Amino acid sequence: MSRPDKSLLAQKATHIRYLIVAMLFVASCFSYGDRAALAVAGVAMQKALALNPVKMGWLLSGFGWAYVAGQLPSGGLLDRFGSKRVYGVSIVAWSICSVLIGLAGYAPEAMIFSIIFGLRLVSGLVQSPVFPGNGRIVAAWFPTAERGRASSIFNASQYFSLVAFGPLFGWLTTHYGWRSCFYCMGISGLLLALVWWKVVFNVSEHPLISRPEIDCIESGGGLVHVDRATGQRRNPLTWATFRQLLGQRMLVGIYLGQFCINTLTTFFLTWFPTYLVKQRHMTILQAGFASALPALCGFGGGILGGVFSDWLLRRGHSLTFARKLPIVMGMLLSLTMIACNYTQAQAVVMALMSLAFFGKGFGALGWTVIADTSPKELVGVNGGVFNLFGNLSTITTPTVIGFLVAKTGSFNDALVFVGATALVAIFSYVVIVGDIKRVELRTAA
Repeated sequence: MSRPDKSLLAQKATHIRYLIVAMLFVASCFSYGDRAALAVAGVAMQKALALNPVKMGWLLSGFGWAYVAGQLPSGGLLDRFGSKRVYGVSIVAWSICSVLIGLAGYAPEAMIFSIIFGLRLVSGLVQSPVFPGNGRIVAAWFPTAERGRASSIFNASQYFSLVAFGPLFGWLTTHYGWRSCFYCMGISGLLLALVWWKVVFNVSEHPLISRPEIDCIESGGGLVHVDRATGQRRNPLTWATFRQLLGQRMLVGIYLGQFCINTLTTFFLTWFPTYLVKQRHMTILQAGFASALPALCGFGGGILGGVFSDWLLRRGHSLTFARKLPIVMGMLLSLTMIACNYTQAQAVVMALMSLAFFGKGFGALGWTVIADTSPKELVGVNGGVFNLFGNLSTITTPTVIGFLVAKTGSFNDALVFVGATALVAIFSYVVIVGDIKRVELRTAA
């Protein structure tokens, strides 16, 4: 197939940025699908490997330990080598880890837990560039007025991945065993990597983009040159720049808010299927399909939150109001999950969980806010710092819930713990963050 005539592309306005955000959505779905595989297959793994809730909590949190540790280095790598290269290597590496987890099932029984825990650590480390890369690519490819929608699209992947993969993993586990989930994710991830290299480019280097689209992005505040001259950054990751970021009250409030919001996500990605099986007495297959309903609502909420925020911005409201209002509204809706402790009706439980996950999605605008506020020199690094603090919840949430369930034999306290973090998120954005604006770094005299 011949390449398009560049003279025609220069005259006709294209919309390649929508193809880019669609690619981010798909890649992020696979990333979250890889994480969710253990949550669904974990119910069967607990029986096969004789894992108690505490051990399962540690296994579920293994990903988070390395994922958090990798955030700052990954942000620096993105700023140094560019988003396409670092992100592409990440996809290949996590896919290989997934296949190896499946193969680990054939190791001696006494070694399986340690091997899988180690591979989850490696998987968390290599996936650490994904969301800083998403935020960085959106900051480059989208003008400010479109970032809410763009960020909400890739952020909605965390919900849609459960819709797509939850029933699939439930079916695979029931008919082919828990290992099949990891083989599926590994092989499909390697195919995804091939598509990534064909579709994703820097703004000015994309073979299908037109000059009018580049001008539209750049005039609207898109950082179209963010990947220019990668490898020669004047602002590498240093403790001095890290301290500057932590010295910004607005950014600290955003980091805390993301930790709380991500606690809700982590519950649904880790313990929710087990909650449905152990406390609501569903089968693994039923839990796989049932987990898709709240996830579908979260997906809808995630898209609507970004659209609503951008609509407020176009109506003349300030950037601060347009970003904060959906976050506060969404977190208030998320509190409804606590009401599940007071009903035995499964239909009511699923309705409350669906409403809570819708609210979480509606309020999940953290990546939009980071694209709005990151210093131009440190878009990747600040995304890494933001994701570091947010994903501390991938360590705390599975572990805390594991201990609570082991101690009480019930998920009631766990739901209170998760719901309470929504209130802290509201406090953080309302009281700590203040005005939302781009940070200007101090320069040395």
